[in-house]
Amino acid sequence: MIKRLVVTQDAVALIERENKLTFIVDLKATKRDIKAAVEKIYAVKVDRINTLITPQGEKKAYVKLSPDYSASEVATRLGVF
Repeated sequence: MIKRLVVTQDAVALIERENKLTFIVDLKATKRDIKAAVEKIYAVKVDRINTLITPQGEKKAYVKLSPDYSASEVATRLGVF
């Protein structure tokens, strides 16, 4: 379902500014699938999800966390910061 966390300069800026995590996910994954997986794996509450297909043919998911949870805290646990 979730393949990997995206760690680019833009993705880190989204973590800090908008409380969003960016993932590369399976092409067949729905927003509901992604929400369930993120909430289960990272023990957070998801507010909303936007997805897009990249020119490379990968599906990217922008996951906005509920204000009660911190994307930077999750990223720190994953070793991004």
